[in-house]
Amino acid sequence: MGAEQQAVATSSERSTSRGPAWARGWSRRRIVAVAAVVVLVVVLAVSFGGGAGGRADVPVLADGADVGVTGVRSPSERAGGTLRVAAPVIDSLDPQRSYTPGVWNLMRLYARTLVTYSSEPGATDQLVPDLATDLGTPSDDGLSWTFTLREGVRFHTGRPITSRDVKYGIERTFASDVIVGGPTYVVDLLDDPANQYAGPYQDEAADRLGLASVETPDDATIIFRLRAPQSDFPFVLALPSSSPVPIESDTGEAYGNAPISSGPYVITSIDAATGILLERNDQWDPATDGVRTALPDRVVVRTGMSGLERDQAVLAGSADIDLSGTGVQPATTSRLAIEDDNPLRERADDLTTGAIRMLALPTDVAPMDNPACRTAVAAAVDRHAVQEELSRQGNAVRSSRLWPRALGDGPEESDPRPDQAAARAALADCGQPEGFDTVLAVLDSQLSVKVAEEVAGQLAEVGIRAEVRPLDGSTFYATDVGNPDNVAANGYGIILTTWTADFPTPGSFLAPLVDGRTISSAGNTNYARLNDPGINSLVDSARATGEDAAWREVAVTVGSASVYVPLAETRVQLVSGQRLRNGLVMRPYIGYDLATAGVR
Repeated sequence: MGAEQQAVATSSERSTSRGPAWARGWSRRRIVAVAAVVVLVVVLAVSFGGGAGGRADVPVLADGADVGVTGVRSPSERAGGTLRVAAPVIDSLDPQRSYTPGVWNLMRLYARTLVTYSSEPGATDQLVPDLATDLGTPSDDGLSWTFTLREGVRFHTGRPITSRDVKYGIERTFASDVIVGGPTYVVDLLDDPANQYAGPYQDEAADRLGLASVETPDDATIIFRLRAPQSDFPFVLALPSSSPVPIESDTGEAYGNAPISSGPYVITSIDAATGILLERNDQWDPATDGVRTALPDRVVVRTGMSGLERDQAVLAGSADIDLSGTGVQPATTSRLAIEDDNPLRERADDLTTGAIRMLALPTDVAPMDNPACRTAVAAAVDRHAVQEELSRQGNAVRSSRLWPRALGDGPEESDPRPDQAAARAALADCGQPEGFDTVLAVLDSQLSVKVAEEVAGQLAEVGIRAEVRPLDGSTFYATDVGNPDNVAANGYGIILTTWTADFPTPGSFLAPLVDGRTISSAGNTNYARLNDPGINSLVDSARATGEDAAWREVAVTVGSASVYVPLAETRVQLVSGQRLRNGLVMRPYIGYDLATAGVR
């Protein structure tokens, strides 16, 4: 889940390319080749219909390229109308069971949390109070956080929301036999390894004290006692999985069929054919909510749409917002990347996502257990060529650091070119002057394999012979490269992977990649199997303070070890619907904020 600053481009690239930022570096032939396709998409947009009743005469709101990234598209305070949302398959409408940023965006309409992401332009990656009166008060040692609930907050049933409802919602995540699929940060932070909590469905105590590390001394106060200091803890509480659930309305695994609303809308219908209907919650008090504007009378979400179908619906005007969080499809991107005065470009917002594609070099797979051999790989990589390959089917900007652009204030972005002389010198230092053989594990998708083949070709020029081995997408992250023992057994000396964080913080991005204590036998994200006591200590210090400078030290130290070779950060283009008002890019969810969107 991430964001955007500016593309990395050399002065020569800037001087030889026209058009929007994402087209920089494209050849003139490529730009001309897609020019004719624009005619098709414009015709498609007109013929698909627009506005209410499919009319094509609804005015198209288009304020200019990238207006929604740091500003607001077509501001309006007028209420009414129906907001129409195009969506892929929804993983779950149960706040504790969803792990999809696009769905988290939808949940802003009916699942409030103690804190949430701001709806202020240019600050959507920052937290603001929601159900709580402030951002919480940590103890001096960082081991506890205390929050006070606002007065006047209610569920759509009319019952006041209490601290115990927030606690119960969090407790549901611990019931791994019933509530599956959602994030489990609260388990890692709040559970007692010596006396693990099994969740509320197995709590047979007469007084049902529940999770001992969360205290509710009164209806308005909730205290969290953490196992270790964690400056990112408020971001965990901003996840929908930390939203309140009334115990009397919990139906276990079926809760997502009729979740109880704490926000301005309530789900009134779920239908595979017609989609999801949300209508106003008359128990929501705008005086208690400084984030949501709740302008539309209703929200209709059509689910199960393919990427192309979502693009067509938004371009044609039959949908106002694409909920997917993935931006438009590569074919649509090509159609948009023609010239700055393309009318569709005026409705587009271009941003990086925080998802960084990188090479991981497992430190327990020979010869990558030798730092000099890893240095040779890093020196031979041509990021410019990788970026060009990625841009054939999408968009990317080069990156040579473990730090998403939107975070800002990170290590210097050196954007190095390949250095074959340095690579050969490093090979000599690691005792492999003629190079070596290894396996490059990659997700079996057309784009990923193409990138892997490009990297393998670059490495071959210095004698590193990397066999590209595509692996099944259904097992790739879980057990193929997510099981360190499997990585070692198969000799995966290089892993081409993509990593993005759940929160827009340096710690959320770095810690899962570099903290040796996070290594697990399934779903492991420390792909380099890095377990360095010095780095672990730096992580602890950075977690406690939360300061960017401390996390920069972590990133720089890890970078010098050449265990990860960052290649590029993904870019996406969002396109607003013809009648969308208050189009504000919600960076953590890579989409327009549903909490403030309007249509009048």
